Amino acid sequence: MKDGVWVGKIREFFRGLYEKLAGINDTPHKIAAGLALGVFLGILPGVGPLAALGAAFLFKVNRAAALLGSLLTNTWLSIFTFAVSIKIGAFILGQSWQDIQQKYELLIKDFHWRDLLGKEVGAIISPVILGYLVVAFCFAAVSYCLCLLALWGKRSRGKSKNPIQF
Repeated sequence: MKDGVWVGKIREFFRGLYEKLAGINDTPHKIAAGLALGVFLGILPGVGPLAALGAAFLFKVNRAAALLGSLLTNTWLSIFTFAVSIKIGAFILGQSWQDIQQKYELLIKDFHWRDLLGKEVGAIISPVILGYLVVAFCFAAVSYCLCLLALWGKRSRGKSKNPIQF
C-alpha cells in the first residue's frame, strides 16, 4: 500500500472513533473520563475490557467509552509499552533497564515455576509495574484531554448551528 492510503485509513479510523464518542448521550466529562479509564486499564497487562466496565460502573463514568478505550489499547500497544515501562520503571528506581531486561529474558528462557517465588522475579516486576503505571497514567491523561477538547468543540459547533432548543 502507498503511504497516502495508510494515512487515509488512519484518518478514517479516528474519524469513526470520534463520531462514536460524540454520539454517546452523556456529559463530555463522563465520556472523556470513561475513555481515559479504559485506556489506563487497557494498557496495564492482564487487565482488560471487563475490568474497564467494572471500574467505569464503580467511578460512575461512561461505560461505553471505558470499553472503547480498553479495546483500543489492550493488545496492540503491549510490545511498545513493555519496553517503555521497563525503561521508565528502571529510571525511577535508579536501576539499569538493560539488567532488568536481561533478567527477564533469562527467566523466560529457562523458566521453572519455582522461579516465580525468587528474588529475581521481584527485581523484574517492581520496575515493570511502576513503569506500566506511569505509561498508563500518561496515555490516560492525554486521551482525557484530547477527548474532552474534541467533545467540547463538537458540541459548541452543534449549538451554534441550532441555537434555539426546546
